[in-house]
Amino acid sequence: MTRKPNTDLRRGWTTGACATAATKAALDALWGNGFKKDVTITLPRGEKPIFPLAHTDSGLGWAEVGITKDAGDDPDVTHGALIIVRVLENNSGIIFKAGEGVGTVTKAGLPISIGEPAINPIPRQMMTEVVNDQASFYGYKPFLDIIISIPNGEEITLNTWNGRLGIVGGLSILGTTGIVRPFSCAAWIASIHRGIDVARANNLEHVAGCTGATSEKVVQELYGLSDHAMLDMGDFSGGLLKYIAKKPVPKITIGGGIGKMVKLAQGAVDLHSSRSQVDFNKLNDWCSIDVSDSNTALEAVERAGSELAHRVAYEARLRIIDALKGANTDVDTIVINRAGIILGRAK
Repeated sequence: MTRKPNTDLRRGWTTGACATAATKAALDALWGNGFKKDVTITLPRGEKPIFPLAHTDSGLGWAEVGITKDAGDDPDVTHGALIIVRVLENNSGIIFKAGEGVGTVTKAGLPISIGEPAINPIPRQMMTEVVNDQASFYGYKPFLDIIISIPNGEEITLNTWNGRLGIVGGLSILGTTGIVRPFSCAAWIASIHRGIDVARANNLEHVAGCTGATSEKVVQELYGLSDHAMLDMGDFSGGLLKYIAKKPVPKITIGGGIGKMVKLAQGAVDLHSSRSQVDFNKLNDWCSIDVSDSNTALEAVERAGSELAHRVAYEARLRIIDALKGANTDVDTIVINRAGIILGRAK
């Protein structure tokens, strides 16, 4: 089955992958034999991209490298941004810091604590692994400040939702797989349709559409589904459900993170952050405490507990059933958090 859009669009690399590559190259210079022309890293799923170095500098006890972000053919606002990492020796361990153009978290509900630089957990993990590996290879202790900067990042972030999320001063360092998939609506939806066709042709009784890699892993393991049963829905819930309405399958599970599942529950068919937003007043009507001032859907659920998570799953299931327009398809929904823990279900 073709799991991804079958196009000639070129994929790219996340800010997290670029920062990890810059970290490794800077450590090669600090602990090794100077700067090289490029650097190779291993991404979470085993890919080994090569990144050319766009900027280098060093001094006593520090080195820095800049990697120009290549988002491929995706219309990413950070395409072409220079991701600079300075590694600076310290005496206490690995400490992440925000330099120029990298934001700081000021509100709850994000996966990073208030006051911390807006460097998401997976990029932190990737960079930490690189530091530990390089320290072991070169015979040093992994005691470093990792300072990430993005020139013009504060200006670029005006074209993102960071301000609404309480990330101030610049961009976020993001990514779960390290890869930016080219964003082509028509191609992606066509891929979803082909996946449904293959599932029907192979008489699969149960398929699943998920919003991302973490929810896909949870749902697939929960039900023991084959790869052929996993439809790469992403943000395109409408494209998937309209096709299922025309060509039903016996059972479908829709799984996703709390933010996207809230938007689905509130009637959105395109779950991308630039085309649909959470209605916190409506969310407030679904629980017994006031969550209308929450910064994110995750914060609202953390405050209201399982009552709200299950209600989101329930409302999402109703919207899905409506979208299927009477198709003879059993529906269940699963809401998870970023750690892959199931918060709510409806079936």
